[in-house]
Order: sequence, then structure tokens, then C-alpha cells
Amino acid sequence: MNWLTVMKRPSAFLPVAMSFTALATVLGHVAMFGVVREADEGSAAHIFQLLLVAQLPIVAFFAIKWLPRAPRQALYVLALQAAAGVAALAPVFLLKL
Repeated sequence: MNWLTVMKRPSAFLPVAMSFTALATVLGHVAMFGVVREADEGSAAHIFQLLLVAQLPIVAFFAIKWLPRAPRQALYVLALQAAAGVAALAPVFLLKL
């Protein structure tokens, strides 16, 4: 079994997709409105936060299920999930949103 086979599981690819959706939300908001500090968080910020928090139980489920079965492949997928999460958080920290 290789890591691409494990990556086809919903608990593997959903966190990555959610991170990229969160990244697209931030970049879309910046493209439409620019880098502006708002007094009240808008809907883009709430969607971003919900997407990042909602993927934590999915990642935990994946780790609990797949680390004992296929440790090396699961670690590759977990690294990809972590990299996608960092990619989603990077614009927020770099642009100080």
C-alpha cells in the first residue's frame, strides 16, 4: 500500500481540501477588499475559522485509524495535511489580518 492509496480516503483528503478552501477564502477576500483591518470580523473570517477548526477531529480520526495500520503512509498524509494547514494560515500571519 502506498500513500496515494491512503490519500483516497475521505479522512485523508478532506482536511487538505478544507485547508485549501480556507486559503481560497482568505485570498478571495484580500483580492476583493484588500488588506483591511476591520472592527468586526466578517463572514470570510468566520468561514476560515470554521474550516480550520472543523478539520481537527477529521485529522484525529485519520491518525487514530491509519497510524497503526500503515504508519509510514499515514505520516506522509499527516505531513501533507499539516503543510496544507500552514499554507492556509500563512497569509493571515504574513498580512497580519
